[in-house]
Amino acid sequence: MVKEEQIKQEAIALGFHKVGIAQVNAQETAVTRLKAWLSLGYHGDMAWMANPKRFDVRACMPEVKSIICVALNYYTPHQRPQGDEYGKISRYSWGRDYHRVMDKKLKELSRWLEGQEKGIKTRYYADTGPIQDKVWAQQAGIGWIAKNGNVITRDYGSWVFLGEILTNLQLTPDQPHTEHCGTCRRCIDACPTGAITQPFIVDANRCIAYHTIENRSETIPEAIASHLEGWVAGCDICQDVCPWNQRFAKTTDIDEFQPYSGNIAPKLTELAQLSEQEWNERFPASALRRIKPQMWRRNARANLEK
Repeated sequence: MVKEEQIKQEAIALGFHKVGIAQVNAQETAVTRLKAWLSLGYHGDMAWMANPKRFDVRACMPEVKSIICVALNYYTPHQRPQGDEYGKISRYSWGRDYHRVMDKKLKELSRWLEGQEKGIKTRYYADTGPIQDKVWAQQAGIGWIAKNGNVITRDYGSWVFLGEILTNLQLTPDQPHTEHCGTCRRCIDACPTGAITQPFIVDANRCIAYHTIENRSETIPEAIASHLEGWVAGCDICQDVCPWNQRFAKTTDIDEFQPYSGNIAPKLTELAQLSEQEWNERFPASALRRIKPQMWRRNARANLEK
């Protein structure tokens, strides 16, 4: 019988920085909160957030009994230059597409697990399926869901990517992580658009990251555009001010997460004229390909016109 410690040792050997196990249960509290958030329209145009499968992980894999949760540290210590001429890109997308990096490691761990005993089944996700990855990460003891909606770990702050392996194995779960934001309000007070409407509640309609990545409209709402502060792809403000990130960020040992040329200090004037060919050349194997050329131009021009 494969043991929990064996699984964790294999996960670390494959390069994951944190691993924990959650037991499948009803998750009624998390589902209630998700439904309340959706009812307020805080998901914006992200219709996939309302996929009914998010309400019960068994809809993704009926025989699931345990969820193996993993985290990868992606932090690199590079700093963005000062100056209004530069656009700002969120740190998570500076290097290789994290989906590809996570997917490869999750596939290896899944194959290893299935090879341990006959009848073991797995299904894995790297921010690619209709499950509440942050909820399961907290249940597995990886970290806690913070006031800005990110998962914070004691070891790496919130500079982590999350992944999950669903399995039909009955494994002993880890203790859920406790919450350690305390009375801190730095993320709430620092958000220039007031997207964190109250602790632990984020309204995507007010979020810079949402509008620069997910909003497909021709223009960005004036209430957001006037507070972009240079951001053209995502936003790290609530992470940059977090005391946990400032104290515990560690440089990743994963070379693929090192920044591609041009992602730390892109010129707004160049992005405002970005062509289809330049987009293809500039963002190979990058999570930034989710932002199409016309969106890059829109985001850059919104900053230039402020």
